[in-house]
Amino acid sequence: MYITMLGTGSAFAKRFNNNNALIEAGQSRLLVDCGITLPKALHDQEVSFSELDAVLISHIHGDHVGGLEELAFQMMFKYGRKPVLYIADTLVAPLWEHTLKGGLVQGELNELEHFFEVRPLSPGRTYELLPGIKVELIKTDHIPGKDSYSFIFNDAFFYSADMKFNAELLDSLAARGIHTIYHDCQLEAPGAVHACLDELLTLPRELQERTWLMHYGDAIDDYRGKTGAMRIVKQGEKREI
Repeated sequence: MYITMLGTGSAFAKRFNNNNALIEAGQSRLLVDCGITLPKALHDQEVSFSELDAVLISHIHGDHVGGLEELAFQMMFKYGRKPVLYIADTLVAPLWEHTLKGGLVQGELNELEHFFEVRPLSPGRTYELLPGIKVELIKTDHIPGKDSYSFIFNDAFFYSADMKFNAELLDSLAARGIHTIYHDCQLEAPGAVHACLDELLTLPRELQERTWLMHYGDAIDDYRGKTGAMRIVKQGEKREI
């Protein structure tokens, strides 16, 4: 299984695209989140929407779902089919009512299912989304009152999406045998809705060595060499996980 971070930037980053990823296994291609900058980022990788097998959404902030309108319209009017949308069951209604409805409704095309093949997921279960790609959803704290989910892929790789610092969870992942962690990182303290670098630096070295930092701000170059044993994910680089 391979991952390419199509973007590694925070919601307000301008040097980097939104923190979205492409996961590949064999012939399977899964898009993880679809933010505002995703259509251009995917184009820069010379991948079209039609080459994706499905999209998996973590939560409904714009830097994670802002590109879904273009995905839906391109697939409907250019390619003539619905994209497969994997999403937590608790997010289906909010995604439509709070985010996509205003832009997508056209006459009788007035439901999320008119634009996507919606496949709701529940946390705590493992699903095979595509051949070679399994996922388990874990509900993690981000914004009060707004559900957000992180992912475990193939029982080996943890992808945090957006979450507050949770050392207990990270310890439990290591105990489960998770060998690679991609964690969102707010560079400056305090970390109100994201783990900040100072918090992540309190992790034991063994955990830091498994951890790669993503979803960072434009000042990341000022922090190189200051991230302990943790490494920084490079935008656009394809890595085996």
